[in-house]
Amino acid sequence: MAGDRVNILAGNTFVVSDTRGDIDASPTDPSGLFSFDTRFLSTWVMTIDGRRLTAQSLDDLQYFETRFFLVLDSGRVGVDPKVSVIRQRAVSEGFREELTILNHGEEPVDLTVRFRAACDFADLFEVKGSLAKKGTYHAQAEDGRLVLEYTREQFHRQTVVSATAPAQVDEHGLTFTVHIEPKQEWTTELRVVPTIIGLAGRKLRLMPEESRARAGRTRAEDLHDWLARAPRLECDWDPLKHTYERSLVDLAALRFVAPTSAGQSLPAAGLPWFMSIFGRDSIFTSLQALPFQPELAATALRELGSRQGTRRDDFREEERGRIVHELRFGETAAFEEQPHSPYYGSADATPLFVVLLDEYERWTGDADLVRQFEYEARAALEWIDEHGDLMGNGYLSYRRRNEQTGLENQCWKDSWDAISYRDGRLPGFPRATCELQGYAYDAKTRAARLARLFWDDGAFAEKLEAEAADLKRRFNDEFWLDERQCYALGLDADGSRIDALASNMGHLLWSGIVDAEKADAVVRHLLGPALFSGWGVRTLGTGEGRYNPVGYHVGTVWPFDNSFIAWGLRRYGYEAEAARVAAGILDAAPYFGWRLPEAFAGHDRTRTRYPVEFPTACSPQAWSAGAPLLLLRTMLGLETSGENLVVNPALPQHIGHIELLDIPGRWGRRDAYGRGTVMVES
Repeated sequence: MAGDRVNILAGNTFVVSDTRGDIDASPTDPSGLFSFDTRFLSTWVMTIDGRRLTAQSLDDLQYFETRFFLVLDSGRVGVDPKVSVIRQRAVSEGFREELTILNHGEEPVDLTVRFRAACDFADLFEVKGSLAKKGTYHAQAEDGRLVLEYTREQFHRQTVVSATAPAQVDEHGLTFTVHIEPKQEWTTELRVVPTIIGLAGRKLRLMPEESRARAGRTRAEDLHDWLARAPRLECDWDPLKHTYERSLVDLAALRFVAPTSAGQSLPAAGLPWFMSIFGRDSIFTSLQALPFQPELAATALRELGSRQGTRRDDFREEERGRIVHELRFGETAAFEEQPHSPYYGSADATPLFVVLLDEYERWTGDADLVRQFEYEARAALEWIDEHGDLMGNGYLSYRRRNEQTGLENQCWKDSWDAISYRDGRLPGFPRATCELQGYAYDAKTRAARLARLFWDDGAFAEKLEAEAADLKRRFNDEFWLDERQCYALGLDADGSRIDALASNMGHLLWSGIVDAEKADAVVRHLLGPALFSGWGVRTLGTGEGRYNPVGYHVGTVWPFDNSFIAWGLRRYGYEAEAARVAAGILDAAPYFGWRLPEAFAGHDRTRTRYPVEFPTACSPQAWSAGAPLLLLRTMLGLETSGENLVVNPALPQHIGHIELLDIPGRWGRRDAYGRGTVMVES
């Protein structure tokens, strides 16, 4: 988000305003109060005696609460303001705002305080795509409250604005007539409450953490407990401590309580566009956070397993066994103008579901959950073979069936131009990108372990192991580019190798599908000048036809991507190289206020003294918040061995001494220690 924006959030409810606390959104501006993919307030502008206020300072209290300090300028040079204003806002069921006006003068003041309020009830996709509304609006003053409503057939949304102090309410806002004696203050609390109105007028509450509220818990208490459950980090290098704490807080902020999750949370993908369930994002983030907050993985597995595909639906691209990609609750989903209710157009979430299930058990020892989701895991494995092999060549590939609104690219690089040949040509469909094969291999290898240890099916385990071995053999033969000494980005519909140099190879290392004798060449590319910027591994190499350092998936650096690349480097024994990737990403964090964004520009570090922002990056974003956690695990070499935690540190030298205390797992709680010994170059 832009630097003049202020965000507060809790789950999928968030408020975006300017530095005065005002909201004055245009149709394509993601400002306002949003919840469940709908903007419930698009105008919220405060004036005193008809004049806008001037921002002085901002107190960022917590992710869910902020405080604005303002003054009413005198309008004359050299004359001090006599009136100041404090607006303290917190996300609740909507938001509440405590307004305090202070009279610093020696005379009483009489003020007319006005809040102009309105709502366009825009769907997030309407904001993102500048789409027109099709329903009807209604606004009225009712019992001292302002009620704003939007209706389109059965789709009905409402916002109610009220205050604790008496106000004149009209259909455009609230007006307070205020008298303040010298050196005194006046206060009121305003509430903005969004509501979904269902069938027969039934009102549905939107509070994302309703179960905790019923128990009388405050968000501050909940955040304190969340941080207390995570391992404690002590480190000589302060930037790592700041980044670690910021990541934990952002993951707390992004926790999303789905209607079927019994009060348990999984991570929403990112603000502002992706504040909902995303299968792939939830899985990757849960993997990153597993040694720190394992509860995220458990809820992700339950939620995604419960929403697994059961039928064929071309509009939603649903198939039996397929894991959901995206779930939306707004108007465009309700009227099937966007296929997000739910939408299954992802080729990677399904094998990754199996990967997470196994990794979760390895870390936590929760065999009951593995047994509980045996059916879902088997269905996911069947989907890989029966529905994922679109070309009949034994490789996982994708082609959208919804030609109007479905995603063209159904791998994690899902923008339209993300997959290309070296010369910039776009391949046809189906496409079999290389990392999908790694995920499929990993899923079968891990599922074989689960089948043998927990499902009492040794024959199935042997079948999966044979299939995985065959896939690895064929992949290393048919995806390898001798002339470039790297893996192809993918296979085209006609079997041609897509020869672009991209970061996807790093995920192959993480999956374990890379032949040992090819690993050196892969690592040289990942840390070579075409891919490694000094801050991290670029999504696409500098010499490729579509390379653009500020292109979404064609040259930017993604912290999440780099965290899995580093993990893969450690898996193959490249400790110094993993430390170098980790150091680059962590060095970038302070320039973003310790909060790693979704992506940043791929400019070479020698050309810029600091990482260059990507203009439309989500922030906070779940798998970017998870990246420092996985990098920390990678640098410390944290792995499981039976009932034990293995620690094998390989830390950049400048990090110095590090202690990660009370790491949760099947062993209870354990500590890990390390000291930076690896010399890294940017």
